[in-house]
Amino acid sequence: MTALQQFPQDWQRALVLVAHPDDPEYGMGAAVAQWTAAGKDVSYVLASRGEAGIAGMPPVQSGPLRSLEQQNACARVGVTDLVFLDHPDGRIEGGMALRRDFAREIRRARPDVVLTLNHRDEWGPGQWNSADHRAVGRAVLDAVGDADNEWIFPELLDEGLARHKVRWVAISSPQPTHTQVVSAMSIDKAVASLAEHREYLRALSDAPVEEQARKQIDMVTAGGAVAFEVYG
Repeated sequence: MTALQQFPQDWQRALVLVAHPDDPEYGMGAAVAQWTAAGKDVSYVLASRGEAGIAGMPPVQSGPLRSLEQQNACARVGVTDLVFLDHPDGRIEGGMALRRDFAREIRRARPDVVLTLNHRDEWGPGQWNSADHRAVGRAVLDAVGDADNEWIFPELLDEGLARHKVRWVAISSPQPTHTQVVSAMSIDKAVASLAEHREYLRALSDAPVEEQARKQIDMVTAGGAVAFEVYG
């Protein structure tokens, strides 16, 4: 197996583009905490509010709850810029509208690094990836190019959003190429951040929320690092 490289460090702004509340917290939260503690700026854009994510709780109730949980989760890792695009949870459609929305947010935030979730069909053998994750991940990869092309969505220029070139795209992926070393403090912040999704986690398991959060974060930070697949 090829040794993983160190995650690039010579950047200031990152933009996380994902499908749902809790998506950043399940994999990249410790890395985000590490970066914000070092003075880097990290923004989050979520395609949906996760309103279809809690069994037995109607979307009209779940959406606002999960939005609030995401705001609280962001605060735990030093993220203050959070945007919801209000695409329908569980029914996010890949295509030009989604690409345009992401390209708009890339031009607004003007990040050096864009981060997203696995865009592939599977997480691994026998682990099918969700439709929303696949649609969002692929649209993000395309939108990075769209953001640097004035002719694909010329209406964004009319909105005052100049083209922008992203230096790297990093994916929480089953095929990692790079690692970001994280401290014990960043890991603890990531656990606290995931635990803010309290009602969502309670619906998933009878195990205590903090126990679920610690188990997940310990898994994705094994060895004291968070792994990414990096393009660029």
